[in-house]
Formats: sequence, C-alpha cells, structure tokens
Amino acid sequence: MLQMPVRAVREAVESALATNDLARAVELAETALAHGEVDPLLLNLAGWKRMEGGDFTGAHELLERALALAPGDPGILAAIGTTLRREGRLGEAVRTLDAAIARAPGYPTAWLERAFTLHEGGSLRLASESYARAAELDPGASAAFAGLASIAASQGEGARARQFAVKALAIDRNDAVATAALARSELADGDAETARDRLRDLLTRSEISDEDRMTALTLLGDAHDKLGAHGFAFIAYIAAKAVFAGRFAPPRGQEGETHRMFIERIDRAVLAHDREDFRPAATASAPAAPRPAGHAFLIGYPRSGTTLVETILASANGVEALEERPTLRAADAAFLLPRDGIDRLVALDAAEADRYRAAYWQYVAESGISPGARLFVDMDPLKGLKLPLIARLFPQARVVVMRRDPRDVVWSCFRQNFAPTAAAMEFIGLDRAARHYDAMMRLQQRCLDTLEITALPLHYEALTSDFDTETRRLCDFLGLDWTPALRDFSATARARDVATASVAQVRRGLFNGAGQWRNYAPQLEPVMPLLAPWIERFGYAG
Repeated sequence: MLQMPVRAVREAVESALATNDLARAVELAETALAHGEVDPLLLNLAGWKRMEGGDFTGAHELLERALALAPGDPGILAAIGTTLRREGRLGEAVRTLDAAIARAPGYPTAWLERAFTLHEGGSLRLASESYARAAELDPGASAAFAGLASIAASQGEGARARQFAVKALAIDRNDAVATAALARSELADGDAETARDRLRDLLTRSEISDEDRMTALTLLGDAHDKLGAHGFAFIAYIAAKAVFAGRFAPPRGQEGETHRMFIERIDRAVLAHDREDFRPAATASAPAAPRPAGHAFLIGYPRSGTTLVETILASANGVEALEERPTLRAADAAFLLPRDGIDRLVALDAAEADRYRAAYWQYVAESGISPGARLFVDMDPLKGLKLPLIARLFPQARVVVMRRDPRDVVWSCFRQNFAPTAAAMEFIGLDRAARHYDAMMRLQQRCLDTLEITALPLHYEALTSDFDTETRRLCDFLGLDWTPALRDFSATARARDVATASVAQVRRGLFNGAGQWRNYAPQLEPVMPLLAPWIERFGYAG
C-alpha cells in the first residue's frame, strides 16, 4: 500500500468506509500520511481520530490542512464543527456547520451535527428542527430519531418520545439515547419497573458512552426512587456522579479555582468594602436604544423553583423572559473574573457604567427580547453571585429570590444529571454540593442585607400550596396586574423553548415537591451542620 498512488489509497479508504470499517479506514489514512501522502480525505480521517482521543489541537491542525486543500468542503467543515462541539465551543460549531450546510444543503451529517450542538446548548426547538431535517435526508440515521425522542422525553411529551424512540431502535436496537428516552417516558407514565429493567439492560452494554452511562444511571436512580428502593437509588446516583467526575473533572493537581472558591473570593471582596462603595453608579447619558419598561432578576439556587416562577411571569401580558443566559458576560469578565475585579467595580465611573449597561441590553436585544416589553425577567438561579454588579449597574431592577428547603435543594442538585459546567462539578457529591450551597447563600445573603437592592423572597413551598396569594404578592412587587391567566402557566411552558431540568414538571402543572429529602435523611445527615443555619434562617426548622 505504501507504494500506491494517492488515488489508490483513497479508493482503499473509501472501500473501508463503504463497509463501515472506520477503524481500517483510519489505519490506512494514518499510514499513508506517515509516508508522505497528502490528501483531504486522509487528513480528515486522521483529524477525526485525534478528536476522538481528545487531542483537539491536533485535530484542528489536520482539519485546517485538509480545508486548505479543499476549500469549502462540507465534510471537512462538518468535522471541524464536530471538533468545536466536543470542545464546548458551541457557537463556533453552529456557525461552521451552517457553512457546511450552505455548501451542501442536502448533507445529513452536517444537519445531525448541528442538531447535536444545538441540543447541547439548550436550543431545543432548533435542535428538533435539525434532527428532523437529518432524518428526512437520511431515514436510516437512528441518531436523528433518537435525538427527537430524547428532546420529546425531556419536555414531557411521552407519546412523541415513544414514537421516535421506536423508529430509532428499529434501525439500531442498541441505540442508547433512544433506550433512555423510552425509559424516561415510562417513568413519567408511572411504569418504574419497566424503566428499571430497561436501564439495567442498557448498563450491561460495554460500548455505551460516558454521557449515555451517566443518563442511564441517573434514570435508574429515579426508577429505584419511585419504587421506594432508596438505598439502591442512592447507589445509582453516586455511580452517575462518579462517571461525570471521571469524564469532566480536571486532572489532579490542575484543578484551579473551583466554582465554590470563585464564590468565596467574591464574598471576601464584597466584605472588604463598605456598603457605600456599592451605591448605584451614575448614568452619564440617556440610553441609545429603547429598553423594556420594567426589569427584574430572578435568582435563588438550581432546583429552587426559578423555572416555575419564570414561566408563571411569562404567562402575564407584556412580560418577556430569558432563562440562564450570560447577559452580564461583559461585566463578569471585567469585575468578577479578575482578582481585583470588585475593586474596579466600586471605582466605576458613570461613562464606564453606561458601557457595561449598553453591552447587557445589546445582548438582551440580540436574544430576541422586545424593547417594548412591559417587563423583562432575567432568570438565572446562579446570578445571586452577581448581586454586586446588579447593585452598581441596575439599581432600578427588582430582584426575586427563590427560597426552598435547603435539604430538598441540595438533594435535588445531587441527583440531577446536569450539563457539564463549573457549577455542575460542585454537585458530584452531597458534601461538595452542601458546601457550594453554603458559600452561595453566604454571598447572596450578605449582598441582600447590605447592598441597595430591592428584593422579594418567594418560597417555593408557599407558592405551590397557595398559588393565588403568592402570585398576587409577586405581581404587586413587580408592578404587574394579577390575572387568572397566570394559573395556566403550564400552557406557556409547552409553548416556550425552555431547556432547564424542571421544564417537564412545569409543563404538567403545579406540583409540590417539598420533603423529597426525607427519604434520604441518613445520607444527608453528614452535611446537616452546613445546612442547618440556612434551614433555620429561611424558616424550615419546624
């Protein structure tokens, strides 16, 4: 083979690919490249191998060489998009995949990769559209049907999830994503035993990916929980978190600043300044563009009920909301990430403050929020760590603070299968989750107690047990008229493209999930010293 011309090498590689022998194709490509052959297909395959091995730099080097030899080649562009997605560079990945699709609108691989990328980024409606297009172009693509099933199951659309999962499994009976989607639908339907057995079978397969194993273990924990086998549920959740940590945790000795350490650093910096240092920054000039009449931040902690409240508010006439978007990213980069950032924040002059406000509102406008909205709600449970920014830059904004029993919050964060982020790494164990919660509450409460912030604490348990009273209180605080339409928030949830972990429950209507921690009281006992002060302070000690 080493004396074969490039054309013959390509034919051998293409023959291996035609029989789905990817390993052989990659081996041929690597050997040919090592002996001086240069060809876009060979470089593409070698780049794919490096990407699979986690060598993203090496993958990009080979793929860019391939693209230089074949400018605009949709297959190479799709491979670059896939590499960017694997790196977590989702915006760049979508743009690259869009370029591949512009070159070849009928190329199913690019549509499928685009769907994967949008799905990971939480743009579920757009992801569904891309999965559907990939399935239309390639009816044999089990992953496209499995992706549609996964999104439908996460949104609580059981019949639709089963429909697509069955199609995927008819093509590939071992498709792990489709199998998990079926199990999720069975759990939602109350058939925990069937889901448990299905998941146990899935977990015996050695070939499933870490991501699929995490999902299956988390769902298996949910199945055991519904069956009352709480000890087995806890074991499954621990196993899921172990896979998560093994997949995403940095190597020992390279951990750097954890999310909890980041919060504690901000807390120390706030404590080092006087209340007057965080007075509202003046405005140097009028806004250059129209903005919503009202502005509110909805904060708390993951699994505290923020998705529920956001959806209720979005049911009101003239209210628009964004969920968990980096609206403050310019201010974050300037004032939270640097070690001296808080010092720079308190020294901010009016002209600088206006620039950061303008950057915020530009992001909001680019996200589709109408400047004519009566109220804009910026929902992010972790924006509590950004209260110093809010106090300085947005003194007129109202802040709604969701409260829920700390034991339920920490337990729910531990059992949930979150997308990989710095904050999600804090939920790999109950002790770590409790320490993160304690750090966040200390910073949040310090800011609420000392800074000039207009805030309303809203308790999840009160909201779910006395909906009308609590939503009237909420509307009064935000300057909204209360209407019975707020009760129909589940219809709003079904109409919106929401990707938080709570969306399926919110779509089903009002649900009081209080006290779920009680089944795991023995497991929570070691972290009670951390949670007890907050249980007392927030009124849950009775």
